[in-house]
Amino acid sequence: MTGCLKMYAVDASGKEHNLQFVAENDWITDLASFYAEKPGQVYIEAVEPTTVLQIKHDDLLYLYTNYHKFDRNFRIIIEQKYIELQQRVLMNISATAEERYLYFMEQYPHLANRLPNTQIASYIGITPEFLSKIRKERSLS
Repeated sequence: MTGCLKMYAVDASGKEHNLQFVAENDWITDLASFYAEKPGQVYIEAVEPTTVLQIKHDDLLYLYTNYHKFDRNFRIIIEQKYIELQQRVLMNISATAEERYLYFMEQYPHLANRLPNTQIASYIGITPEFLSKIRKERSLS
């Protein structure tokens, strides 16, 4: 994959909430939708020109069954993504906005200058204006 994708949900008022970003050589999926083979509750969208590789459900299951390295490699990828998700949930329930911003910068240093403030702010759960304030304060210290 090249480019950058985001995974997001839309709340009842129509507001987008970014859940995840991926860039070059990373992996993203709506696992619930993929395994249930039903429409998902989240969206995946390119935020810049992107080339992706995709695989059909049945083809992936075939690879899992017939080529055990695929099964192992995808299990490791899913475990790593689960750990990232768990850390993100912990940050959202216990960290300040500035700490969430610093975590974003640690997690996605290669995307900080590629994403607009609105996308980053949505990811960390603050307004773009508050994100600008945090960035300004950090640049002064």
